[in-house]
Amino acid sequence: MDPIIRMEKITKAYRGVPAVRDADFDLMPGEVHALLGENGAGKSTLTKMMAGAVAPTSGRMLFKGRETVFASPSQALDAGVAMVFQETSLVPSMTVAQNLYLGAEKPLNRLRGIYISAQQFLQSLNFPVDPAAMVETLGAAKKQMVEIARAVHHNAAVIIFDEPTATLTPEEKRHFFALIRRLKARGVSIVFISHALEEALAISDRITILRDGEIVASGPTPGFTRDSIIAAMVGRALSGQLYRERTEAGVRPAGRKILSVQDLSQGAMVRNTSFSIFEGQITGVFGLIGSGRTETFKVVAGITKRDFLRGGSVVLDGRPVRYIVPRTAVKDGIVYVTEDRKAEGFFETMSIAENLYSGLLASGHNRAWLVSRAEMAGLAADWSRRLNIRAINDNARVVELSGGNQQKVVIGKGLIQKPRLVIFDEPTRGVDVGAIAEIHELINRLADEGLAVVVISSYLPEVMNLSDRILVCRQGRIVEEFSPAEATETRIMYAAVH
Repeated sequence: MDPIIRMEKITKAYRGVPAVRDADFDLMPGEVHALLGENGAGKSTLTKMMAGAVAPTSGRMLFKGRETVFASPSQALDAGVAMVFQETSLVPSMTVAQNLYLGAEKPLNRLRGIYISAQQFLQSLNFPVDPAAMVETLGAAKKQMVEIARAVHHNAAVIIFDEPTATLTPEEKRHFFALIRRLKARGVSIVFISHALEEALAISDRITILRDGEIVASGPTPGFTRDSIIAAMVGRALSGQLYRERTEAGVRPAGRKILSVQDLSQGAMVRNTSFSIFEGQITGVFGLIGSGRTETFKVVAGITKRDFLRGGSVVLDGRPVRYIVPRTAVKDGIVYVTEDRKAEGFFETMSIAENLYSGLLASGHNRAWLVSRAEMAGLAADWSRRLNIRAINDNARVVELSGGNQQKVVIGKGLIQKPRLVIFDEPTRGVDVGAIAEIHELINRLADEGLAVVVISSYLPEVMNLSDRILVCRQGRIVEEFSPAEATETRIMYAAVH
């Protein structure tokens, strides 16, 4: 059987620096091929060349046996290659149904008919998304569902999934993997990029691993284990450092109470919730999508406003506060690191240095209240070194970076504001195992230095490994608190669901 896609000695260089170098890759009909590697290893660049989003510098690609160069993603889609990008490519000002049919519209359309058809299609995929909803009102998980649905709807022969499960709940992942198996049974070829190694081992037929733009290992999935994948990805064993079981001796004692929240309410998402946050501790917050965990802390950080009447109280350092905009919260020492870095975390057309410096300008800590190019360059060099941001130089645009390095820029932009309370919302979403270890080390260091740290995560091993205390959110309320000694995955999930 001939490959449906074959890439021979393919190279892509940016400003003379290769992101992918002399890669040989093939995809067989009806197979699931997992593509793994650290952030910046070249996974997204390689697949974007398949999908026409990026033109190769050298080498060639054969599609169905013919040498092919796709000039654009739409041309690739017409040929039968669809890609679900890591960062959403939906049109925010259009509805779900309109995005689903975008590019495949009939000359005459009835809006009601489109909505009915879209609803039936989404239900067939077990995706609970309202086809009439505006995309800009959806959370990250439902946007991802629409991206997946749009790719499947085009009946492509090849579908590339770049981090498709990063925002999905365990139940939604189960439906998604069932969908992959149905597509495979229909003969659809799938490229699956994921940092969740267990998922890649469970769903794929073959695995290819990239490191520093080069393919370092490739073969049938049964020949790999989690440890062998990690060793190939990062050149060293790391699995022992990630998600170790916490002992009572390793739990930090609670310091001074920095934040007290009583009966907080915001619309239908946050309902009379109460909790406290302490200095020198990591407070983990777990909850399923729609539980109100993110919305609760967006109110605390001034990103959204709590109800005017009966909205409860927020007390910071013994002083009642009501933030209308995040700037006031930042000046008081509260920083929120967003879960959606592309939409809310950085200015994609600005450089690393400019993004980091924008955080300083927002905090009001810059010395002269004026833009200083020398100060900007110094801060960029310092924070790039501290966070190990990998880029050609500090003037590289953030949009050109890998997902993990973009996340580090977002974290740096927050920490440069000298916070006392840092709220991390899904800090390792779409981040590889090497960068996860670095981010976890940073989070632990912040707590050791006496800062109050909140980590919101949908990945239970992460919550259990990092947290000195664990809060569980359900239906807009904090419903349970666990110490690391009490916490088990079963008990936490039970509190989150029942």
